Amino acid sequence: MTKKEEAVKLIEDKMNNKTFLSYKEIADVTGYHPKYILKLKKEVINGTVSFIHGNKNRVPANIMSEEEKQKIIALYKKSNVSIRRFCKFYNRRSYSCIYNLLRSEGLLKTTK
Repeated sequence: MTKKEEAVKLIEDKMNNKTFLSYKEIADVTGYHPKYILKLKKEVINGTVSFIHGNKNRVPANIMSEEEKQKIIALYKKSNVSIRRFCKFYNRRSYSCIYNLLRSEGLLKTTK
């Protein structure tokens, strides 16, 4: 049982007079802030409690397209500069984004 499920169960028990815990005590037990417990109480009353995140299974808005990946790979293969200089030249994606792409393609030397 997740923390949220436990909090909802305790809130429902409190609303049905099955427990004498206060909302502050429910917050202490579950580790949530008392204001969030009151927000959950409103959701329980309205029947709108959701246990899965709203962005689950969505494609990120800033995902790199396959076309852009191929463009970066082709540009890096033609150049003979360091990865840092290449990132400054490309300047549309972060260093870590380009580094991870090139490393996954096997274009970077790994040193131990």
